[in-house]
Amino acid sequence: MIKESLNLGNTKMEIIVAKRSGFCFGVKRAIDIAFDMAKKKQDGVYTFGPIIHNPQVIEKLKAEGVIPTEEINKDDIKAIIIRTHGIPLQLMNKISSAGYEIIDATCPFVKKAQHYAKLLKEEGYQVIILGDREHPEVKGLMSYAGDDVIVVDNKEPLPWLKSKVGIVVQTTQPIEALKKLLGKAIEQAMEVKVYNTICNSTALRLKETEEMAKKVDVMLVVGGKNSANTTQLAKLCMSLSVLTYHIETASELKEEWFSGAKSVGITAGASTPDWIIKEVEERIKDIGGRPGDGT
Repeated sequence: MIKESLNLGNTKMEIIVAKRSGFCFGVKRAIDIAFDMAKKKQDGVYTFGPIIHNPQVIEKLKAEGVIPTEEINKDDIKAIIIRTHGIPLQLMNKISSAGYEIIDATCPFVKKAQHYAKLLKEEGYQVIILGDREHPEVKGLMSYAGDDVIVVDNKEPLPWLKSKVGIVVQTTQPIEALKKLLGKAIEQAMEVKVYNTICNSTALRLKETEEMAKKVDVMLVVGGKNSANTTQLAKLCMSLSVLTYHIETASELKEEWFSGAKSVGITAGASTPDWIIKEVEERIKDIGGRPGDGT
């Protein structure tokens, strides 16, 4: 954690920035690929859907000529970049048969989860995916897992299971969710095989955020409102009863949020760029640099 101090009115407030905030390996790799393609090709470069869940980064890519689309029959397409979350196997085959250049920026950890889902299906297991059914990563995983795949999020009771089940996990799920699911699965199935496909970066980010949230008066969670892992960080902080704000940019900050606070923590999702985190930090310094009136 990186600590700084500032004066907020007559109160000295400490700023703590999580070391693991911002781009994870998979996101950085995908963004580097996208900007590199923008330099190589002047036009005709698309990403299938948003390459990551961060609106500000998507706008920067658009400015460089890399446009998100969910259509694959556009006349001007020269290359399609596959987003970090991956896409369903059937769609990948369709894009490939259309003859476009494919640049696969799927996160390597997501690719591993896809591989394990396919392997479990081939070995005769009924595949259970722990995750959000509507998330693009999970939609991709489902396409590898067979027709009898089950998607669960631990909010509802498990449906009927076959005697032999295999489990894979959306990479951004917390380990506690996997433990809970496993406990339920072994009550029904005779054989359970588990591939823990949770990204280690996600687990470490959650752990650091939890430790920070227990020590500060205010938590700022920075990242796209449509980002699963960023939203998860915000929910974690709220569950610890610390005053928490989920923001996308520094423009959302309000001075009254820090009234009477002695410390503020900043964490960010895996799709949040460093420059946005830095702008948030600088804005807090600006707020602290002005005389406070308690509002």
